[in-house]
Amino acid sequence: MEPACKRHFIQDTCLYECSPNLGPWIREVNQRWRKERVLGVPLCKEDCQSWWEDCRTSYTCKSNWHKGWNWTSGYNQCPVKAACHRFDFYFPTPAALCNEIWSHSYKVNQSWRKERILNVPLCKEDCQSWWEDCRTSYTCKSNWHRGWDWTSGSNKCPTGTICRTFEAYFPTPAALCEGLWSHSYKLSNYSRGSGRCIQMWFDPALGNPNEEVARFYALALTAEAWPQGIRPLLLCLALMLSLWLHD
Repeated sequence: MEPACKRHFIQDTCLYECSPNLGPWIREVNQRWRKERVLGVPLCKEDCQSWWEDCRTSYTCKSNWHKGWNWTSGYNQCPVKAACHRFDFYFPTPAALCNEIWSHSYKVNQSWRKERILNVPLCKEDCQSWWEDCRTSYTCKSNWHRGWDWTSGSNKCPTGTICRTFEAYFPTPAALCEGLWSHSYKLSNYSRGSGRCIQMWFDPALGNPNEEVARFYALALTAEAWPQGIRPLLLCLALMLSLWLHD
């Protein structure tokens, strides 16, 4: 790692460990090695740009430094068979670096879009059938959002990657549905027809079951934004609406 790049990681560590101003972005997590983390801290675009510019020619073997290291020696090393590439291979844009390296601790607007979906609760049957139908097909990547080789003008497998079955990159339905598009979807424990998960497949002649799901979660989000005493009332209304739609 070049010195100009290293200084950004030192500053990043100081901010994370010592800043008294990250309170609004602290979230509880259920992890063995920590109980809290920051999520979605709005990092200024200039800071992200300079971080990327100073690190793009340094080398790394991973795009997510939060997890997946080989700790058998007692400290973090690159996983077996991981290939070292330049930062701008794993992080083709400043936003890719700042958003992804610490699992979305930071949030920077991406130049090619201003909005995205995140953690849409996908019905478990839809995820299961997606995985079952694709498990014997082949791919070279576990995250299709980024990291492609675009030098030809179209997305191709990066140099050094190996084509394997989907099942090798996505050993479970959850790994496919949640990892393929950087957590656009989240595997739900709910089933089709529950009114609590989004269905990819449905018969339009019978109506769109996702309308009820969207209304339920919209009301739930609205309840979170209201004062504490009003939230239970709004959640009750959401449940009543759900029951009324089923009648």
